[in-house]
Amino acid sequence: MKQKGPEAQRLHTEDNYRKWKQWGPYLAERQWGTVREDYSLYGESWEFIDHDKARSNAFRWGEEGIGGFCDSREILCMAPAFWNGKDPILKERLFGLTNNQGNHGEDVKELYFHQVSTPTHSYNKYLYKYPHNAFPYSDLVDRNRRSRDEAEYEILDTGCFKNNAYFDCYIEYAKADVDDILLKVTVVNRGEKAADIHVLPHLWYRNFWKHNKRFERPSMRLSTSQDETVIARSVRNGRYYFYHEGGEQLFCENETNNKRIYNVPNDVDYVKDGINNHVINGEASVNPDKTGSKLAIWYKFSLKPGEERSVKVRLSKDKMESPFQGFDDIFLQRLQECEAFYNETIEAHVPETHQKVAKAAFSGLLWTKQFYYYDVFKWLFGGPGEPKPDRINLRNYSWQHLTNRHVISMPDKWEYPWYAAWDLAFHMASFVEIDPYFAKEQLQLVLQENYMHPNGQIPAYEWNFSDVNPPVHSWAVWQVYEKDKEYSGKGDTRFLETVFQKLLINFTWWVNQKDKNGIDLFEGGFLGLDNIGVFDRNHMPPGITRMQQADATSWMAMFTLNMLRMSLELAKTNKIYEEVAAKFFRHFLNIAWAMHHIGQKDISLWDDEDNFYYDVVEMESGATERLKVRSLVGVIPMFAVEIMHEDLFEELKKFRRKANEIIRTRPDLASLISNLDHTNEEGNYLFAIMRGFRLEHLLKRLLDEDEFLSDYGIRSLSKYHEKHPFVFLYHGHHQIQYEPGESRSNMFGGNSNWRGPIWMPLNYMIIQSLRKYYKFYGDKYTYEFPTGSGNKLTLKQIANELTKRLVKLFERNEDGKYQYHSDDENHMFAKEEHFKSEHLFYEFFDGDTGKGLGASHQTGWTALIANLIMEMDED
Repeated sequence: MKQKGPEAQRLHTEDNYRKWKQWGPYLAERQWGTVREDYSLYGESWEFIDHDKARSNAFRWGEEGIGGFCDSREILCMAPAFWNGKDPILKERLFGLTNNQGNHGEDVKELYFHQVSTPTHSYNKYLYKYPHNAFPYSDLVDRNRRSRDEAEYEILDTGCFKNNAYFDCYIEYAKADVDDILLKVTVVNRGEKAADIHVLPHLWYRNFWKHNKRFERPSMRLSTSQDETVIARSVRNGRYYFYHEGGEQLFCENETNNKRIYNVPNDVDYVKDGINNHVINGEASVNPDKTGSKLAIWYKFSLKPGEERSVKVRLSKDKMESPFQGFDDIFLQRLQECEAFYNETIEAHVPETHQKVAKAAFSGLLWTKQFYYYDVFKWLFGGPGEPKPDRINLRNYSWQHLTNRHVISMPDKWEYPWYAAWDLAFHMASFVEIDPYFAKEQLQLVLQENYMHPNGQIPAYEWNFSDVNPPVHSWAVWQVYEKDKEYSGKGDTRFLETVFQKLLINFTWWVNQKDKNGIDLFEGGFLGLDNIGVFDRNHMPPGITRMQQADATSWMAMFTLNMLRMSLELAKTNKIYEEVAAKFFRHFLNIAWAMHHIGQKDISLWDDEDNFYYDVVEMESGATERLKVRSLVGVIPMFAVEIMHEDLFEELKKFRRKANEIIRTRPDLASLISNLDHTNEEGNYLFAIMRGFRLEHLLKRLLDEDEFLSDYGIRSLSKYHEKHPFVFLYHGHHQIQYEPGESRSNMFGGNSNWRGPIWMPLNYMIIQSLRKYYKFYGDKYTYEFPTGSGNKLTLKQIANELTKRLVKLFERNEDGKYQYHSDDENHMFAKEEHFKSEHLFYEFFDGDTGKGLGASHQTGWTALIANLIMEMDED
């Protein structure tokens, strides 16, 4: 690591999930509506447990909360709840629309911000904005019953924040020690009138006992020797002391309210929603004996305009006589250490506004860790002594080996509270900058035997683990290895070799499963790019026997090149890997050749007329046809590029000899990708699918503002298709047209769009590829930027210019708001002091305006903006 301060020292600790990482923001922001909690007959995940039932249902596989903390096994959980005195329910969880309710799929309808976090979560801060007036639950549902062509109806559109009639609720955590967690909740009245607010810090156990008869229900009870102290005890994590100052203690059990949900008698007297029903309705629904597995401390404040009040609680293994002595000093110390950590991470010469973006991106990434628990076999068939669940839709039936129980990086803890294979790979490219230990651990995790399928497939995501994501895992592994080596001064070859062995299995799966004819041309279906095709690439029209995908084949070329590079690195210390390296070198050559020799007509994925790569479909008759859609599918061949220095080949003579043999016997193959007889002036070799002429012509389209180049980055579909839709007439009418904003179709749920918007991860890979090409070609190769401007730049300069356009998304425009913010009639993000400096990290961005779209807290792969900021300013 390049950081050296106290936080870095805490990170450099063995078995950290028993130490400084034992507690963190591992609580989901939505557990309801997930596949894991779906026990319906037909697999109706969104409806089985919805937002309304969530307060009464004891979850099977996890917990949820607002700005919550829990231990790394989610045994004991902590989070605040709020009530404005007007809502029909406590604000215990974030509200949003289901996939069926939203006009563009599921969508959280709240205002909250992951403000800051350290990698060990020694300090964390979260901001939630809560209206004075009743939260507009029904209005948000009713007004979003609209067409896909209309904009979404957002919470600011409801007017509930008008005149600043809301509370800022700051949720802060600081660790005094590994098992000593301090929570401070500060509420501030931002409105012009006095308003009431109830604050209820909660402590509860995940219900792990109902489905595991080995465990008894844990208990919380008052201390007999100390006021304002609750003792929580469980056989799974021992005894904790929960300290508070003032407030009213409310107890119930984390057990389902069967009577409310299923209209059958309850198993216990005081059920999960007891605290809610007592506070809201005054019911006698909390335990008068003050014991239970769920606890809240109830505080009531009436705040004048601008007034703030804080609530402090402390959870510790230690028995303390004065738990709040030095409380604020601990917060101050951890905050200072947090600032010092980010000052070490982000260079001082980076502009302050960009530093804030990078810090917010890293912090959001850290906040979106989540304890993820899912045992597919138990989910399908029930645990020991349990009846088999009654299901017709046996989702993920072929993944019965999968047992996940770990803290994992999520794309977005509300919209996507489940890991996704290719998202996670991109996350780690950012994580390595702040926590290389976590980055390496996560990359190894999904390759373990209880994740990876026995056939070698990496699980995609819980909706369908068998879906196929792009094979970017090897890319992420090499990224993390190189960055970690650069910062530490030594390569972690143990990590590299461990992962390499598992990736060999995954590579074999791709070759056996997605190259049906054994000719090094690959399929894969949608490959994470949901609706980028003229038709659903997972379900092709009748009469098409197969599709040779430019992106699948190019991803595999990149996968092969990554494996070649890793094997050469490992061969430095173990010469056996030279044999493996020669195998991947040949495979890379084969893929390059196959991309230009398809079917009986020897058709190529590259179109010489358009100078672009396209998918090729093959009909039942044996005829082939290019699908001339100018999309990122045709840009992905750029990513298969690597620069290697001649010193490496001098050191590995056996590989050099084998490579030369291949070149001598098949010079036609070698000419497609490289020339091992030629280096540049610095002694570098270029290995790439796309070289010289084709790179130049692809860049003409890529950097054309009438095609791919937007003011805010590279579009996913060429703007050419706005006036020239591509139509494919084969067993029906199939059409694709440039759509810069939200998706107009419901393909893959309709909550993302690859037909025009800007996506950060692929923009990052384009920029990174340009930097690699520059390392070989240097200053002597220049290209027009933008196309037709007459302005010639080097590839490095173009990479920087693209970075600047992406960074512009996070800069203020002429209206005073960040470019990605949509507008509302009160211009809150443009004018209001306590709105306009808060950052969101959207899933994707409008290809014309830069407006943020999709999930609003997807710091997962959108955190790559931090990498771009830091890498641009290194030049």
